[in-house]
Amino acid sequence: MTNCNFCDDEINYHEIIDCITFALDTRDPYTGGHSQRVSDMALEVCKILNLDKNETEKIHIAAHLHDIGKIGVPDAVLQKQGKLTEDEWQQMKKHPEYGANILKKSHRLSELSEIVLMHHERFDGKGYPFGKSGAEIPLGARIIAICDSIDAMTSNRCYRKSLSFETCYNEIKINLGKMYDPQIGQKVLDNWSQIIGVLGQS
Repeated sequence: MTNCNFCDDEINYHEIIDCITFALDTRDPYTGGHSQRVSDMALEVCKILNLDKNETEKIHIAAHLHDIGKIGVPDAVLQKQGKLTEDEWQQMKKHPEYGANILKKSHRLSELSEIVLMHHERFDGKGYPFGKSGAEIPLGARIIAICDSIDAMTSNRCYRKSLSFETCYNEIKINLGKMYDPQIGQKVLDNWSQIIGVLGQS
């Protein structure tokens, strides 16, 4: 595969991605702002990990697009008010594959497809869609998994109210080495104020 440089000025990728994610937001108003917040947190994590500029931009863009596959999830499932049935949950769990397939249609964005595909994998191998574990999961997907969880836990859902940032912190800590990469997760906890600061919290 050609080594794409996501830091060039040929195209303003974020403007294009804003358009794409807005299309998802019009179908599922709940997700409005979610992708942006996850993307903002992922950017901070990349800075903390001292990743190079191109890798940081790849992960930043992938985080913004991580849920784009929900466009392929039926409205009855995506917009359901209440807990999903097992069959509905299985349909929802297909969104990483849908998202990866969408990105593969673009030569420049196809490089991000593996990150989007595996953002719901768990470090202990109990995630989906493949049950990958540890370093089998792309770095970007491991970063997004933590940021996605932080925003999900601290946002209101139809079936529960948002959790406090203290509770969220403790949940991340408990799940290091289980759901989350322990090294990345510890860096997030060590820089907690910086991470949640992008959400307007401190």
